[in-house]
Amino acid sequence: MSNRSTGTPLDAVSKRIIEVLQEDGRMSYAAIGKAVRLSEAAVRQRVQRLLDSGVVQIVAVTDPLQIGFARQAMIGIRAEGDTRVVADRLAELPEIDYVVVTAGSFDVMVEVVCEDDDGLLELINGKIRAVPGVVATETFVYLKLRKQLYNWGTR
Repeated sequence: MSNRSTGTPLDAVSKRIIEVLQEDGRMSYAAIGKAVRLSEAAVRQRVQRLLDSGVVQIVAVTDPLQIGFARQAMIGIRAEGDTRVVADRLAELPEIDYVVVTAGSFDVMVEVVCEDDDGLLELINGKIRAVPGVVATETFVYLKLRKQLYNWGTR
């Protein structure tokens, strides 16, 4: 993802292309063209611009439980020093999926997916707390995921 603080302005057609891709990221350019009333070539160009600018990514989203990762958690981190540096170091850890510098009780929030509680414990004690600048952590274990959508940004 990007560190940009300002978004790229999108016209109604580009937003509609994104909506269509959010429904089915494997849809052909021809099918998208029919949905947005553009030629296949025009859709291909627009999608490429959206990809090149970092506005969209087209990825496969997995269900962690179904592929053997039973433990998900959000970890709040209190840090000293430059929180951006701490966040960058945390972002290098492959077990961490999401890193946000925040304001409030925590300086950084990270989301993690682990195989089990032993994996979570090892990640927290052996890796996250070992990052220079990490002062304290508080872990919020996910008991049940009730909703997860990726369709924000166009409606």
